[in-house]
Parts: sequence; structure tokens; C-alpha cells
Amino acid sequence: MGTVQLSSLGLGCAPIGNLYAAVSDDDAQAALEEAFSQGIRHFDTAPFYGFGLSEARLGRSLAGRPRCSFAISTKVGRRIESGMQEAQQSAFAVPGRHAVFDYSWEGVQRSVEASLRRLAIDHIDILLLHDVGRLAHGERHSEVLKQSLDEALPAMAALKDAGIVDAIGIGVNEQAVCLEIMPHFKLDCIMLAGRYTLLEQRESSELMSEAQRRGVKIIVAGPYNSGLLADAAGPGETYNYQPVDSSVRDRARRIYSLCAKEGVDVGAAALQFPLAHPAVANVVAGLRTRQEVLTAARRLSDHIPVRLWGHLQEAGLLAADAVVPQK
Repeated sequence: MGTVQLSSLGLGCAPIGNLYAAVSDDDAQAALEEAFSQGIRHFDTAPFYGFGLSEARLGRSLAGRPRCSFAISTKVGRRIESGMQEAQQSAFAVPGRHAVFDYSWEGVQRSVEASLRRLAIDHIDILLLHDVGRLAHGERHSEVLKQSLDEALPAMAALKDAGIVDAIGIGVNEQAVCLEIMPHFKLDCIMLAGRYTLLEQRESSELMSEAQRRGVKIIVAGPYNSGLLADAAGPGETYNYQPVDSSVRDRARRIYSLCAKEGVDVGAAALQFPLAHPAVANVVAGLRTRQEVLTAARRLSDHIPVRLWGHLQEAGLLAADAVVPQK
């Protein structure tokens, strides 16, 4: 990704945008400050996260720090507006604002201008086109994909040429749209959430190979699979941002069981596994509190016996050809 340098662990800033529950300004700042003190230097946000709240909080936390000492990724593809939409159910506990999809050239330009103001910076390290793909748009997928290729991505490339953005890519939850876009537009990176994880690799295998072939770096987001693998004590209640079903929970339980036999925290395995793949730039975990930051930082350095990966593969819980850590 050119000159962009990312710490192995990045902080996902959706939770400090009041994802699912309100977070106080003090708690958000404590989490961000702890992240910096723990060596985290990549902060991932988006206008959609709290309808600007996440970006504003991140900007306040990083104010005064040397601009070369951190990297920010943010996103385009939604326009933030005042007021509530009828019948809109938002995952973000922020009243009085809502988001509207906008993949136009002008929409990209305006979104970046607003993000720069909220973040109080003069350039963006990584700009990602947010939530393109059939998963987000259903029957409108073809229309959105065409506008993304005709307007949004060229607008992002123009911002890169102008020095306002250092690297461009897409931020999605599915591999299909990545494979559709890559042959038609040069990307520096892809943020893929929840598909290349300790829990699952099948829905990302083709993308990982293609990205490596093309020199496109993968930023692995959602390493805990929406909280399913976040708790050291046992599987969580959510997967893919929804209540987990019995088959997925059973798979998670089997992973927990094998990890327990080796004395390994599942969360540590979840953070460390993706980093072994040569296409992966780093792993980004959404963290809400100072304690969650401390836990993630510890997990990244926890010792994991190499034999664990083999046991997971033998049990059919990890792809037989998965690239695994060797130390």
C-alpha cells in the first residue's frame, strides 16, 4: 500500500460510534488513549459509525499527536443527514441523524471533505468504498456496482492523485463483490470483515489467492466474528451481527474446546491466525473500552503452540490448506 504503514493490530472504531449501545465521551477517549499507549497505530472509522460521532471522537483523541505517528482508514458510500428516517432501525445509538447510500462522484467528494473536518486532519491514509455488494444492496447490486466503477472509485482515485488520500480500496463483508471489482479497477487494499477468520475461511479462499496474485493487501476486520469468539469463557451470542444459530455455535464450541486443551485463549488465536497469510496487512478489531483494548493487545502477544493449528485442521475446524502461524 505504498507508504502506508499499519500496526499488526488496528482499532475498529464502530463501537465508539455507539454501536448497539451508547459509550460516554470519557470511556471512548480512554479506549483510544489506551490503544495508542499499547502501540496500536491504525484506527479504522467511517462516517456511518455513529453518523459522524466515531470520526469526531477519533479526531479529538489524536489531536496534537504527530500526523506521521498514526494511520487512519475511513470510508465513503453513505451521506449523513439530519433527522430520522421513518421506520429506520439503526445499530447506532445516536438520535437525530441517519445515513443514505451515495456512490456518486460528488457524494464521495463531499463525504471526504466532511471526514477531514471531523477528524481534523489534512489527508486520509486509506479510503475505502463502504458496503458495496449484493449483501448490502440485494436487487440493486448491479446498479450500485456500475455506479461504483463509473463514479465512486474514479473519484477516490482522483483524490489519491491529488495527495488527499494515500491508498484506496473497498470495505465489505463478502468476497463476491471483491472478485467482481478487482479485474476492472486497481485497488491498493480490501477490508474484509468476518470472512477470513479462525471460524471460517471457505468464503474468502478465492479472494485471498487473487489478492496475493494482484498485490492487493487484505485488512482483516471482524476477527471475532461479531463477538462469537471474543469472550475467553465461551462462544458469544452473535454471529454476522445476528443471533448465532446452533450449527455455527457448535463449531465455535469445538474450537473453544481444542483451544482449552492447549491452554490457549480463543481470542488470541482469532487475532493471530489471519496475520500468517502473506496477503494480510493487519487485523482490525472493534473495541469499546480500555479493558477490551488491553485484552486485545495481550492476546496479540500470547504464545500459541504451533501444534494447535494442526489439531484444528485435523478436526476439520480450519482449512487443510490454511496458512498458519509458525511460531
